[in-house]
Amino acid sequence: MLENVNATRMELLRLRKRVGLATRGHRLLSQKRDEICRQLVQIARLIKPLRDRVEQELLETTRRFMMARATMEPEDMTAAMEVPTKKFSLAISFASIMSVRVPKLAKEIAGDIVCYGFSTTSGELDVALRALERAFDSLIELAEKEKQAQLLATELQMTRRRVNVLEHVVIPDIQETIKFIYSKLGEAERDNISRLMKIADIIRA
Repeated sequence: MLENVNATRMELLRLRKRVGLATRGHRLLSQKRDEICRQLVQIARLIKPLRDRVEQELLETTRRFMMARATMEPEDMTAAMEVPTKKFSLAISFASIMSVRVPKLAKEIAGDIVCYGFSTTSGELDVALRALERAFDSLIELAEKEKQAQLLATELQMTRRRVNVLEHVVIPDIQETIKFIYSKLGEAERDNISRLMKIADIIRA
């Protein structure tokens, strides 16, 4: 409540510093919000074609596996897939976008995905496995971009909330309090002048 505010010059000075800090904070957060929006737009432009590519590559991989199954005996397919010799691991590092830690994914692969003899297998199986290998690259890139977009969107929501609180609550409240103190100090000043004038009149009389 404004009535409970200490209408003093010290309080006025403190509030003017606070409103200055709040205004600078609002400006910096607004710039951060705008930059996060720009980064999100850039990532979103990458995600759509990436997702389309992943869907196409996985569809092609599935089609190739179905053709391989149609041209091979079930036991030969099982034997070919039973002992994989290719090892896959995912290395995760982090980068910073507007103070948001976002993941960078990199695959680490050893061995060959084609790990069987060719006497009992179909060429379609070779093609299917190579297609699956290519799809992994696109999947990793898509996962990286989507996670980045998710983290940036969360940060954007928090930043917008802070900007709105500063813009519509904190700064107006402080400015209103400053106006109130100015008004109270003005009234006190006018009362002092009136009192001094009365004293002067008494002295002159």
